[in-house]
This record gives sequence, structure tokens and C-alpha cells, in this order.
Amino acid sequence: MVDFTYHNPTKIEFGKGKENIIGAEIANANITKVLLCYGSERIKTDGLYEKVTASLKAKGIAWVELSGIVSNPKLTKVNEGIALAKKEKVQAILAVGGGSVLDSAKTIAVGALHGNDVWDFFLGKATIEKALPIYAIMTLAATGSEMNGYAVVTNDAAAQKYHIYSEHIYPRLSILNPELTKSVPNDYLAYSAVDIIAHVIEGYFTAADQPHFQSRMVESIIQTVMETTEILLKNPEDYNARAEFTWVATQALNGSTTAGTNPTGFPNHMIEHSLSALFNIAHGAGLAIVIPAWMTWFHTQNPAQFKRFAEKIFGKNNAEEGIVELKKWFAEIGAPVSLKEVSISADSIKAIAENAAQSAIREGASELYTQKVIEAILHNA
Repeated sequence: MVDFTYHNPTKIEFGKGKENIIGAEIANANITKVLLCYGSERIKTDGLYEKVTASLKAKGIAWVELSGIVSNPKLTKVNEGIALAKKEKVQAILAVGGGSVLDSAKTIAVGALHGNDVWDFFLGKATIEKALPIYAIMTLAATGSEMNGYAVVTNDAAAQKYHIYSEHIYPRLSILNPELTKSVPNDYLAYSAVDIIAHVIEGYFTAADQPHFQSRMVESIIQTVMETTEILLKNPEDYNARAEFTWVATQALNGSTTAGTNPTGFPNHMIEHSLSALFNIAHGAGLAIVIPAWMTWFHTQNPAQFKRFAEKIFGKNNAEEGIVELKKWFAEIGAPVSLKEVSISADSIKAIAENAAQSAIREGASELYTQKVIEAILHNA
């Protein structure tokens, strides 16, 4: 087990009705004006918007709004939010929605306090030195953004989907009320499940040092995701299953599963980001396609861990059987497992690989993940 530093400054408020305390929490920080970010008008029709704004109003907190944030959040919308945050001189950013809303909010929080192009931070041309405080009310359990310092945004002009990381963009507070995720349709529940699993198996399979305790944490998360997903697909009203699903999504990417395991890689996310940047498919859907294809290519490089995965998760005897079972499960819950299923032809593989190869250079992974290798992985899909 290698040395590590673990520090997570995000406060979590978990449970029914917790969204009603957001005004008091923000007021406690002496903040009097926020930028309220959200996606669709669904938060207004389901009553969440009214609850949130009533809580803000009760504590004398003013707000301005940035709506229309979409899945695979766009740089153009982020820049719109940055301009609004600067113009209105807001003191904090409040995200109400899923990971795309929160990732946009984090990026806006950075851009609002810096004069340069915010994309420079994604390209590594600038260093994040500060950000506005960030608060979140989650309506989708998937990305783990509610308890980490990452944000992913798509530059829609350049067809690049990159991430930033900074200690300055951990949310001050994230509110997790599992009931707020009930309106998520089954396809996005499936994509969320895949995304959560992807977050933990990246390090599980690629880490140079993988302590047994960390492996057991990952396996527990995967098993919990699978169990609760199957329950929720049959009975969306099962609060306990929804609560476990919500909490395990947060645990999957808050740094706890990779403590002591570094170095790790995120090749599945790296390749999928090119899929969604070029074809705008849902992130979890893209991961369901990429993961089995990547596992098929990579498993001989870490045979013991792949054998362990097959045994612990599916009760199978070898790596190949474990890969088959995971792909089968993805399909059973309604996620696509081939490029053909999302109308991407084999003729597009070269363009995807070219895009992903540029990401590999940025990630310092280009020695292993050449364009030729990425093409081979995609042909597995």
C-alpha cells in the first residue's frame, strides 16, 4: 500500500426534505447572492424550484438563474454563466440537478474569479488558484461530482471533452435527498449504474498497487449498484434501494477507493469522452460500450485482478467469463453494449481514436494508448 494524503472537505446532508435547509446553510457562510444553475424546467414542474427558492428567500438570499444546462455540458453555456456571474457579482454558485449541472457550476465558479479563457484550465495552460463557493442539490446519482474536485465539460466548438481538478472546486455542501432522483427514467438509471461502476473499476484494474481492502470496497460498491439497480428497475418507489444507490454513487468517486493504490488510470473515461464529444451520446451509455471492449483488450495485463473480479462479482472462474457477464448485465438493464446500437459505424472508429489519442497525450497516457491501440479497443465494440 503506497503513501497517500486523503482530505475531503465536502459536507454531505443526506435524507428526505434536506433541500429545504439550503438557504440556512448558505446564509451561515454570510453569502447573500448566488447564481442558481439548473437544467430543464422539470425542477419547476415537480416543485423543487419552489422549495429551493423559498428557502433562499427566507434567509434573505438573492439569486439569478442560469437554466438550460444539458447532458455533456457545453463550454458555450459555461461561458454564458461566467459572464452572468461576473455581471451580477454573485458570491457563490448553487447547482440544482445532476452531474452536468454541477460540473458546469464548478467551472463557472472558477471562471468567475479569473480573467483568462476558462478553457485554458482544461488545457493545462493555467492553474486554478481560487473559485467561488459551490453548493449542490443533486437530482441524479451517478457522477460523484457532489463530493470531489473534478469537473468535465465539452468544448462544443473543438469537439473536445476534458476535465479539470482542483481542491478549490469541491462543493462546500452537497444535499442528497434520494427522493429527488425518482423521476429519472430507466434508461438513465441504467447509464448511472454503469457510470458508478466505471468510476471504481478504473483504479481496480489499472492500479500498480491494489490493497485487498480497497479491492473489497470496490467490489462492495459494484455489488450494491447491481442489486439496487435491479430493484429500482422493478420498483422505483423503493426508498431504501434508492438511498443506497445514491450514497454508493457518492462513495465511488470521492477518493476513498483509490487511497493507497496509485498510480491509476481512467482509460475508459478517456475513450468515452471522445464518443460523447463527437456523437453527444449519454456518458453512461458510452461507457457501457467501451468498458467490455477495453477489458477484452487489457485483461492479460493484470490477470490476477481480472480473475478476482470474475470470482467475487459473478462467481466465475476466469477473466473472460467475468467480462462476458458484465457485458451481459449492462445489456440486461438496458444499456447499449456496441457502437452499432447507438448508430455509430465502424467507419467512425478512426475519427474517435484520433480524438481520444489527443486526450491520451493530455493525460500522460499516450505511450500505452496510441491511436492504433484505441482503434483496436473500439473494434472490440
